Amino acid sequence: MSRPLARTYEPVPPESFEKVKEELGQVMGELNRRLGVRLTLDESNSRVLIEAEREGDAANVLRARDIVRAIAIGFSPQDALQLLDEDYVLVVVDVAQAVGDKENHLRRVLGRVIGENGRARRTLEEITGTKIVVNDRGLVGIIGDYERSQIARHGVELLVQGRMHATVYRRLESMMRELKRRESTELWFGRKGEGSQTS
Repeated sequence: MSRPLARTYEPVPPESFEKVKEELGQVMGELNRRLGVRLTLDESNSRVLIEAEREGDAANVLRARDIVRAIAIGFSPQDALQLLDEDYVLVVVDVAQAVGDKENHLRRVLGRVIGENGRARRTLEEITGTKIVVNDRGLVGIIGDYERSQIARHGVELLVQGRMHATVYRRLESMMRELKRRESTELWFGRKGEGSQTS
């Protein structure tokens, strides 16, 4: 008796379904080819079914779900495809859940994350080396490697809490310096270890 293949659903807001459908059309072939998954658009229930085509592809189903989720949040298909890289993750911060659903308050807090003409969002991206999208449903999506995404999340959470932008930027720059120091140390000791093993 064969085991059932992995599958999951990703809900899509009904008002965004047509746009998501169009953008998924740009990546469906790539997801099928590289991950071995099949996407089925269920418009009546406003969701996307993601199914493995072979046994053992459960991790690929979850990776494809993150790509669908990223597109539904508002990332471009090209940015969402970065999640095919195993080192990249999607982090979602639900600002609406953190601050409540009073429309004016949510809009004000999202405005802090976006900044004037998108400057705060761009600054967070530049400092952390991530891609960030803020949508009107109160979700902030972050794509990057795990460490940088967590640093960006921390920055978003500080802005949501009302911290001053300059303070948040300094904190993130400090965290990024520490991360880069750690990465260069690991690289140095990794190379040093490789050299000593060959002698």
